[in-house]
Amino acid sequence: MGKVFHVDHQIANKNVEDSITECTKVVKYSDINSENRLFGGQLMSWIDEVAGVVAVRHSGNPVATAAVDNMQFKQGAKLDDIIVIIGKLTYVGKTSMEVRVDTYVEDRRNGMRHIMNRAYFTEVCIDEDDTPVLVPYGLNVRTESEKAEWEGALKRRELRRQRRMEGF
Repeated sequence: MGKVFHVDHQIANKNVEDSITECTKVVKYSDINSENRLFGGQLMSWIDEVAGVVAVRHSGNPVATAAVDNMQFKQGAKLDDIIVIIGKLTYVGKTSMEVRVDTYVEDRRNGMRHIMNRAYFTEVCIDEDDTPVLVPYGLNVRTESEKAEWEGALKRRELRRQRRMEGF
């Protein structure tokens, strides 16, 4: 078993696969813009929801989205396209978690998935007063891919901190 990454206050650890969430959507008329493409805001809403579900499944607590990093639109989607959204945990801190969300357009003919978007969400555990609370579970990082995601999350976290200091 690989190294266990966690913060000392956490009572136990969960695995990345424990909270993986997959959601499938079909692009409808209400989801498209004037160019007959999936409205970017609709996609952002869907992936924010998936990120939140991943974080709630890991922590067992309500969460709030604190930041979105690296939102990259690699291709569009059209009416009746099948959209597959997959979220997984990449990092657990003291009160926050990072969730990677990949979005694909699935080819109806052969089931092949083509990457449409990738984003990283920072989700914060909150209580009933919207005050940040400790994430009760750490994260077992067992594969090289999971370790690389954890290390990438640390870099993104530092970049967010630097940008806040710069006033962004």
